[in-house]
Amino acid sequence: YIGGCLLSQHYRNMMGDKENYMLQVNGHPTGFFVSIKEALLNRDWDVVTLQQGSQGSTNYDKFQPYIGKIAEYVREYAPKAKLVIHETWAYEEDSPKLNTLMGYAHAEDMLADVVATYKKAYDDVKADGFIPSGELFGEMLKSGIETIHRDTYHARYGLGRYALGLLWYKVLTGNSIADNGFCDFDEEVSDEEIKIAKMCVEKICK
Repeated sequence: YIGGCLLSQHYRNMMGDKENYMLQVNGHPTGFFVSIKEALLNRDWDVVTLQQGSQGSTNYDKFQPYIGKIAEYVREYAPKAKLVIHETWAYEEDSPKLNTLMGYAHAEDMLADVVATYKKAYDDVKADGFIPSGELFGEMLKSGIETIHRDTYHARYGLGRYALGLLWYKVLTGNSIADNGFCDFDEEVSDEEIKIAKMCVEKICK
């Protein structure tokens, strides 16, 4: 784990075999620091996902040549794993990060560029799967959810992470989410929000 890490930094860490990553298991720190190679060799992985740091997700010049080289590396050290691209999302409308850092007037404009860069990355590395998180968040906002962010750019601990969890589960397993009864939320999520999240995941996955 390195929060917000850009592909260019992952590439430099990979080439230097640097133990710069906090090893986490199910989201919990272990106290150990590892290299990318050590992480890939640590388990017989089914899936490895790749993504850009959100601040670099709108410009494809910041993806390559890094994501191509990283994909080759993953395939070398985790040859049995499916390679899946995880799309990030737009910052919240009127977020200072959206307007000042990213230079966008509207979130939908940032999302359009995010979708374009990730679809190109998917094609370029010939990935095995695609997790459209940005498109899911955009669809939820269109469906009446007032906010999906907790600080204008990270996902809300309740609804945001729940919706992402449904999406990852649906994409990676192919299983139905219709009767999924998970309700151990870090923040309150209403029955109506659960209904909207499931509806939007199904729509995006189609």
